[in-house]
Amino acid sequence: MQVVAVDIGGTHARFALAEVADGRVVALGEAVTLKTAEHASLQTAWEEFGRQIGQPLPRAAAIAIACPIRGEVLKLTNNPWIIRPGLIDEKLGLDRHVLVNDFAAVGHAVAQADDAHFVHLCGPEGPLPRTGVTSIVGPGTGLGVAQLLHLATGYHVQATEGGHGDFAPLDSIEDAILARLRQRYRRVSVERVVSGPGLIEIYEALAAIEGRAIQQLDDRSLWTRGLEGADSLATAAIDRFCMSLGAVAGDIALVQGGSSVVIAGGLGYRIKDVLLRSGFADRFRAKGRFEAMMAALPVRLITHAQPGLFGAAAAFAKEFSA
Repeated sequence: MQVVAVDIGGTHARFALAEVADGRVVALGEAVTLKTAEHASLQTAWEEFGRQIGQPLPRAAAIAIACPIRGEVLKLTNNPWIIRPGLIDEKLGLDRHVLVNDFAAVGHAVAQADDAHFVHLCGPEGPLPRTGVTSIVGPGTGLGVAQLLHLATGYHVQATEGGHGDFAPLDSIEDAILARLRQRYRRVSVERVVSGPGLIEIYEALAAIEGRAIQQLDDRSLWTRGLEGADSLATAAIDRFCMSLGAVAGDIALVQGGSSVVIAGGLGYRIKDVLLRSGFADRFRAKGRFEAMMAALPVRLITHAQPGLFGAAAAFAKEFSA
């Protein structure tokens, strides 16, 4: 059957038509991206998507939203839309829908994407194991964390708030990063460092260590300057970010009992070449007495162009497979 897949974030809402059958996504159409600031609500954006593709929309939807799916009213950060789950069918003209957290959708994407959509980062080569637990970590505006449990009867995705665990420095540079953050926050979570905006914190700490004047740059500019090699301090900050991401991904795998790890998110894909030559792998393995165990875990990066849309459709397919 055909469904509308929707991936709603703070800045953009993405829509696509998807074909699902037998509990899986068969096909995902081209994505249409709309700016949330240019639309009054999910309903008006939905209608605009229908106008753009020039055909009636299916009466089924798979919707991923960047917020916890709890309560009668959902409110996203940096997005003025108010979404009331109990009114979705009425407002959008649906017979049925699935509503999932955006990072839970990524978990469904990891579960259903084929091996061609994964790049090896470290650990053993070969396909991801389809047994045990896959820990999923995704740096972006924040730090998404999910758990994918493979079962004999299928799989189960559990979204978590693992990105709000405590940041644990491993050397004097990270001590300095933590000290700067502690001036503003009583408690410093890992996503203060391991996220897109976290690069600013790393950059400013490195500048302070070297006694440099701190340039006021936004995180997008810093990522661009560092990846292009236009700013050596920004490049050093990105390498430090990769090391911290490796350490956090290893911690999440230990906590969840992961038998494999997947790095997700647009930021992860953007820096994939840097990750491969950074200290990511060393920090991932650096778990003391468990170093040999960590070295045996396959770690991959998902490269699907639209994991949120694909994963939302996969969640719908799984829910209504019977």
